[in-house]
Amino acid sequence: MNPEIVPIHRKEFLREDGMLFVRTEGILETMVKAPLIIASLIVVALAMPIQTSFSSTRILDITVYSDGSAHISSQLEVDPLDPDFEVNLFGPSIDNFVAVGENGFLLSSEIIDNKVTIDTFGTSSITIDYDIHDLISKEGRVWTFSLNSPTDYSLLMPANSIIVGMNALPSNMVIVNDQTQLELSTGLSEINYILGTSNPPVTNPPVTNPPVTNPPVTNTEESTADIFTLSVIGVSITAAVVGAIFMVKRKAKSSSAIQNEITESKIKSNSNDPETIFNLRPEMREDDKEIIKFISQNGGQVLESDLRKKFLQPRTTMWRAVKRLERQGVIEISKKDLQNLVKLKTELEEEE
Repeated sequence: MNPEIVPIHRKEFLREDGMLFVRTEGILETMVKAPLIIASLIVVALAMPIQTSFSSTRILDITVYSDGSAHISSQLEVDPLDPDFEVNLFGPSIDNFVAVGENGFLLSSEIIDNKVTIDTFGTSSITIDYDIHDLISKEGRVWTFSLNSPTDYSLLMPANSIIVGMNALPSNMVIVNDQTQLELSTGLSEINYILGTSNPPVTNPPVTNPPVTNPPVTNTEESTADIFTLSVIGVSITAAVVGAIFMVKRKAKSSSAIQNEITESKIKSNSNDPETIFNLRPEMREDDKEIIKFISQNGGQVLESDLRKKFLQPRTTMWRAVKRLERQGVIEISKKDLQNLVKLKTELEEEE
């Protein structure tokens, strides 16, 4: 006779009428834990969109230059788990774009129209710098800065600029090194300004009345022979004067051509002289002039790393200065042993 094996952990039995009874121990505990589990799932669900939209602009600074260009410097908070990050720029005309991670290393990027894709490499903060030519227009003497910003930002106006109109009041205005700095809010901002000049006013010389001379009195009794003689003498003198004037003009033209050739040869031979460069580029910034002087003192060429050591500037700031001088046609950049070699140009063209 085989004994019946009954599991000892089961607490249920079947009545004769076919109904199954199960013990209710633990049901109350389960009912208490269920709302907690559901609440946890809701918190996780709400946190997911926050993580995906983690990117935000922390700092936005804009510097306006007197040539109509502007420099953008922005610090962004990004999700370090995303392999790349896309940023909308303020226009398609972009120069000198640089992206730096929180560890100070340059990040690779690709610009298409007004958007740039940056490889994050696990960084949570990205600083981007670039020059743009789409924010400023000019009509007559009046320049207009226009930007529809997604965040609050600071705007540094050019030196010697005078604001003549704006569509919105700034939240703050200060003077920094003789330049006006504005704190502007989110939205569309339009600022009209003109650039002052330091040239002295032109004054017209006083007009002096010419001396009044009495017309010569002709003698009606002169003979016909004397009149003919005087006419011949006058014609001869006139012909001599005209010939002398022609010879003087021809000689002056030849001297001017020779002088122009000498001047051009001097400019070409002295293009490494800082004063010659400054005369040809009168709008050059003071900090750029110091860079030109240092390059000239080192034989006309120097490594970019030596420039950073000399002027104690970070990589991005010095790279922007070097590219700015390259756009002005003052220097040329080449590679030497995986480093950037900055060299003064041997021939400079005078700006229009």
